[in-house]
Amino acid sequence: MVVGQIDQLTGAAFASAKLKAYWELLKFRLSFLVAFSCAFGFVLATQRIDWFILTMVFIGGFMLSGSSVIVNQIIEKDLDKLMTRTMSRPLPTDRVSVNEAIIVSAFCFIAGVGLLIIYTNPLTVALSVVSMVLYSFVYTPLKRVGPIAVFVGAIPGALPPLLGWTAATGVISHEALIIFGIQFIWQFPHFWAIAWVADEDYKKAGFKLLPSSGERDLNTAVQIMIYTMFLIPLGMLPATFGITGVNSAIVATVCGVLFFAQTFSLMKSGDRKAALKIMFGSFLYLPIVQIAYLLDKI
Repeated sequence: MVVGQIDQLTGAAFASAKLKAYWELLKFRLSFLVAFSCAFGFVLATQRIDWFILTMVFIGGFMLSGSSVIVNQIIEKDLDKLMTRTMSRPLPTDRVSVNEAIIVSAFCFIAGVGLLIIYTNPLTVALSVVSMVLYSFVYTPLKRVGPIAVFVGAIPGALPPLLGWTAATGVISHEALIIFGIQFIWQFPHFWAIAWVADEDYKKAGFKLLPSSGERDLNTAVQIMIYTMFLIPLGMLPATFGITGVNSAIVATVCGVLFFAQTFSLMKSGDRKAALKIMFGSFLYLPIVQIAYLLDKI
């Protein structure tokens, strides 16, 4: 659907096109992964799963993620028009107006926070609001300032499993900090691999996400390698502290080693293909490890 075409539609075709645009606006896959991470933390924290509360936590996490990514797109609408990877999003193509996006974001925020207020506890609600503020209003503008944005963005990026844990327990324990820490460290090779692959596009919008010199060089590749290496011992901590068992520790270690091994190709060649492998590896690592933890727990 190109710019302006949606307004020429009527009836069911118009409704279908609008729903598709809203679906894209919510970044369904990203918001689903955030919600899954919330549910992951909740299940790890509880001995007996309350499936209704778990569902409410999942929906609340999804709605808050949707609200956050919409605010991000509103702020970056004009920048998204400059980049090939984002120029076809609903706001740059005018398939959704800014006012519509604000309304949808506000609805998602109120619904998400409302569910967490009713079915969880004040700590979880407070952390969820902090997560949204950090992502939407701190990380988003910092992307044009420097690589500090990746550090800031890694905090709300790692909060979902901690939110799930606090939703189940009402406290931030050392176990909660462990699952937060794994996802926090994972953010760095994940973000930097994406920034390496999309470097030319990001530069069009003035985004500065690569570390140190901000270039696709050996120094950046080494930093990606170091943070990936940290995931190997971190992945064993849930078993060490009795959150999960030895089977998931083995899975996490194997995944960590395979993920780590991919970084040597980037350090050697420095090409886009090697960065793509790390990017796809990062997308696989987290859900596989989290599912292994869940299966070991259940």
